[in-house]
Amino acid sequence: MLDTMSCLERFADSTRIHIDLAVRVVNGSPASVRVRNRFSNNLHEIVTCSPEGAFVTSWGYRLGTVEDIDAAAARLAYLLAAMPA
Repeated sequence: MLDTMSCLERFADSTRIHIDLAVRVVNGSPASVRVRNRFSNNLHEIVTCSPEGAFVTSWGYRLGTVEDIDAAAARLAYLLAAMPA
């Protein structure tokens, strides 16, 4: 069984390399990662991890899987108009 909380924490770590993003892991049901662009009130997203290992946005967009967390985080950063560190 996949440890989704661990995967979300690793996703959050990968997302934090993008300097324009503020990232927070939220315990709950379901656990999630809340990400926002520091320079925009409109650019924000909540990401969850499915039991199958897919990172999914609040509007159902599949960012990627736990097999390539860095790519999934980079895709979210692109959607939120963030620059890498």
